[in-house]
Amino acid sequence: MLSTAKAVLFFDTYCRYMKRLELTELGLVIKAKREAKGLTQHELAKKADVDRNYIGMLERGERNPSYMSLMKVANGLNMKIHQLIRKDHQQQ
Repeated sequence: MLSTAKAVLFFDTYCRYMKRLELTELGLVIKAKREAKGLTQHELAKKADVDRNYIGMLERGERNPSYMSLMKVANGLNMKIHQLIRKDHQQQ
């Protein structure tokens, strides 16, 4: 049986892993939508009014975007925010 400290550490590590997994999945969706529209990261950044480096970090799952940042990216892709975050995005 795990000690309380080990259980907390395990849970914390698991939560961080799941968060990273979710951010990576979001990044892959953003990248796929961008590429499907034939846009470069620079072009999307300009349309979304964000830095190009930020788009790259989102696509790699390195940033946890705010709602307003997701709105900007969705607008830059000419779509609704729910199209970026829905789990069944491949059916759209």
